[in-house]
Formats: sequence, C-alpha cells, structure tokens
Amino acid sequence: MNAIQEMLKAHPHPAVMGRGVDMGLLSQTASELFDCAQACTACADACVGEDQVQELKRCIRMCMDCADICEATGRLVSRETESDMRMMRSQLQACATACGICAEECERHASRHEHCRICGESCRRCEQACNKLASAITM
Repeated sequence: MNAIQEMLKAHPHPAVMGRGVDMGLLSQTASELFDCAQACTACADACVGEDQVQELKRCIRMCMDCADICEATGRLVSRETESDMRMMRSQLQACATACGICAEECERHASRHEHCRICGESCRRCEQACNKLASAITM
C-alpha cells in the first residue's frame, strides 16, 4: 500500500466512496497523475538540454502545461472533504485532454529523444486513468 492509498483509506469521510467510486481506481488515478506530472517536468527539462532546443519549444510548453494540470488534478482527486463531483469530473476530463495533447507532441519526437517516448507513454496512461475515473463518477 502506498502513501496515497493509506491517506485515502484513513480519511474519516471518504466522499467518493459513497458515490460508487472504487478506492483502488481513485488511488491508481492519483498515482498516474503525479507520475505524469513528474515525467512531463523531467521531459521539459531534458528538452531544454537538447542541442536542437528551438525545435522542441512546443514540446517544452506542452510538457510544462500538462505537468501543472496533472499536479492540480492529483491534488483535487486526493481531497475527500466536501468534494464536488461535477468539478472533479470536469477537471479529470480537462486533464485527459491535456495529457492527450502532450502525448501527441512527445510522440512526434519519440524516435529521436528517449525522454519524449517515456513522457508520451506516461501521458497516455494518465489520459486513460483520468477518463476511467471520470466515467466512474456518479452524481
């Protein structure tokens, strides 16, 4: 059991549990969100270090934006007290979109830059996790 699972389990009033959301799904999504934020941050930094940095400006920007969105979404889904399921679903959907856009950009460079391949794969996993959790939320 990781820290995310432990904290979600320890909450005195798990809001999403009463909404039919599986705690494992919530925990897995939070993990994917924070992993993706880290992968995007590291990818943007690696892009800055590349010789052809001018060609990677859009990739850097998409990675930075995606990292911020994933980080914010991870914090949102980790909060149980007085959660608003409409807000959570909307944020998850927006995050899935951001991850898809970032993955597309990273995939364009994946054959030349290993960090872009890794980031693109992380974004795709996060995109899928966000969509799955958003679909599981009932209001």
